[in-house]
Amino acid sequence: MRSILSSLAARTRPFKSNPAMNCWATVTTSLQDQDAHTPTCPTKLPEFQTTGRSRIHRSSTTKLGCAIFLMLACLIFGVMPVRAAEPAGGQKFPISSDSYQDESISILSGKLFARIQKEPFNAAATIIFFIAIVHTFLVSRFQRLAHDYDIRARAIEALEPFERQQRDREWDQLLFRAQLFHFMGEIEAVFGIWLVPLMIAIIFFHGWPAMVNYVGHVNMAEAIFVVVIMSMASSLPILRLAEKAVARIAALGRGSPVIWWLSILTIGPLLGSFITEPAAMTISALLLRHRFYNLRPSTRLKYATLGLLFVNVSVGGTLSHFAAPPVIMVASHWKWNFLFMLQNFGWKAVIAILVSNFLFLLFFRKEMTRLAFEPETGETVPDQREVPWSITLIHLLFLAWTVVNAHYPVLIIFGFLFFLAFVTATRRRQHQIALRQSLLVGFFLGSLVIHGGCQEWWIVPVLKQLTEVPMMIGATILTAFNDNAAITYLASLVPDFSDSLKYAVMAGSITGGGLTVIANAPNPAGISILSSRFGDGGIAPLGLFWAH
Repeated sequence: MRSILSSLAARTRPFKSNPAMNCWATVTTSLQDQDAHTPTCPTKLPEFQTTGRSRIHRSSTTKLGCAIFLMLACLIFGVMPVRAAEPAGGQKFPISSDSYQDESISILSGKLFARIQKEPFNAAATIIFFIAIVHTFLVSRFQRLAHDYDIRARAIEALEPFERQQRDREWDQLLFRAQLFHFMGEIEAVFGIWLVPLMIAIIFFHGWPAMVNYVGHVNMAEAIFVVVIMSMASSLPILRLAEKAVARIAALGRGSPVIWWLSILTIGPLLGSFITEPAAMTISALLLRHRFYNLRPSTRLKYATLGLLFVNVSVGGTLSHFAAPPVIMVASHWKWNFLFMLQNFGWKAVIAILVSNFLFLLFFRKEMTRLAFEPETGETVPDQREVPWSITLIHLLFLAWTVVNAHYPVLIIFGFLFFLAFVTATRRRQHQIALRQSLLVGFFLGSLVIHGGCQEWWIVPVLKQLTEVPMMIGATILTAFNDNAAITYLASLVPDFSDSLKYAVMAGSITGGGLTVIANAPNPAGISILSSRFGDGGIAPLGLFWAH
């Protein structure tokens, strides 16, 4: 066998570069994220010999992959029914809070323990959910591991062909680990990753039909809405319009960094009540990225500004009933309209944003005055092309269509397709739409909704035990560990909720919307846009939490 392999290795020829492949490598490199610090693909592929050992290794890997694929296929087709049906006995999954019929148990801990006994899946789902939350606090660690593995893989790639052949298997392993930890370090992918164990748990406790029915019937309208509205808000006409609005205020202070900072963190979040919170987060984060974070502030000021942005956006979307995700979830059920929101939340939100901004400005006044006006960052100047008012008006109409049809995914997608066609037709006055960030945020929100539906068993009894003040504090704390839209949605399921309790849970939910990355649906959008300004490790969730 060794002699056969040696003869095969002797007959191999060097792999020569193909011009077509070189062109393809160049094109794919240009499509990478501009913030990713990845080297440019070489114009000529390196020559190396494919030895018998490497061929055997790749062949073994291919065979192993085929075997795993066949086993998974057999497993899926073995458990998959011809038609997905409800779980055995006609019992709905997950069990609603009213179905437990445990009103006679007054002690909260006893009630939760009884629910676990009746439905053991509750414990498994909540454990998986809290592990996912812990994972969000470890993403910076995974990013560092991915960076280390990537450096080691590139070191092997830079070796001479003969030395690289000897470490072929190690090279494959390092590349795989680098990509694995990079994926685990994406904050938007965390809850999607932990959907896999959740689905396995559902199958284990209730079977394949229950998992298919539950996941297949989860309402993804909000996730689709966020993806589309973020993509539209990141277009050049909308960004230019928002920047001009903020620039009018900043001009009062002659465009100084302090006035830009104050204007963005005041006007941007309040715009969220009219163009929705995801759009306000996208616009505010992009403006902060170019007008403030490029000035290289201290790490402490970076995190303080990020935390203030998240809180202001969460609070600033409450002037209307169609902009903030936690309000959208309950507005129709609780019959809250625009006038109600403006009278009970809107004017208070404006005061809260102004007071918070000026307090932060007073605390960091010395560093703010030291920021340079035009630092040498080595970055390209933002696009300054003029956009005709007619194109801007059409973009605003597309935004209005999306907001009006926020609960109808088919109409949202229908309008989005026409929007993309219009952007292509007017591409000379446009820039590339940021679909990657929007899709990641939508993936995050959709995954969180699936997880949140399995947490009703403990959230509803916790909320029912609270009065007004504890309700507001409890909603704020719970929001840090769950999306605030999920908190208000689950609160709407509680029967006989008084108006004061509704107000308390809403106030607590929007107040805690900036505590963590998962506290408010638009937060991952800000993370995606600004993470490159926080170094190689990105934004540390603990740093964001302590910034408050």
